[in-house]
Amino acid sequence: RAAALPGSHRIRGAASLTRWPPRGMPAPVDLSAALASFGDTWSPRVVARRNDYEVRVVKLDGELVWHRHDDTDELFLVLDGELTIQLRDGDVVLGPLDVYVVPRGVEHCPRAGAAVSAMLFEPKGTVNTGDAGGARTADLTELDDLN
Repeated sequence: RAAALPGSHRIRGAASLTRWPPRGMPAPVDLSAALASFGDTWSPRVVARRNDYEVRVVKLDGELVWHRHDDTDELFLVLDGELTIQLRDGDVVLGPLDVYVVPRGVEHCPRAGAAVSAMLFEPKGTVNTGDAGGARTADLTELDDLN
């Protein structure tokens, strides 16, 4: 088995290591490493960008705050654990690899009874607590050097 070269990544399905990324291209992001690199909850980390959107990972435990995002939908993809999205009309319960989109303007409150890891896909600059603000409003941190 060939040794990995700096800047090399195993490409799924490839029989050998391939030089990746080519110059000027982004490297793949290891979400497990990204999540292992921080411990605080309700504080999303930016792991990638696509056009004007950010891909964020976050650890959740307990309850956020009731809030809404008037200008954007909010996508939750649970990676590990069980997340409840409380809505005024009832709850949506998500398990690993479940995805749910809260439509723009809908008041909601994420709640995790135990540790949850999730991925969010939101427009750049979206505030985690929407219109509510408060103590759990997080400054976004970008994770670098995860590869």
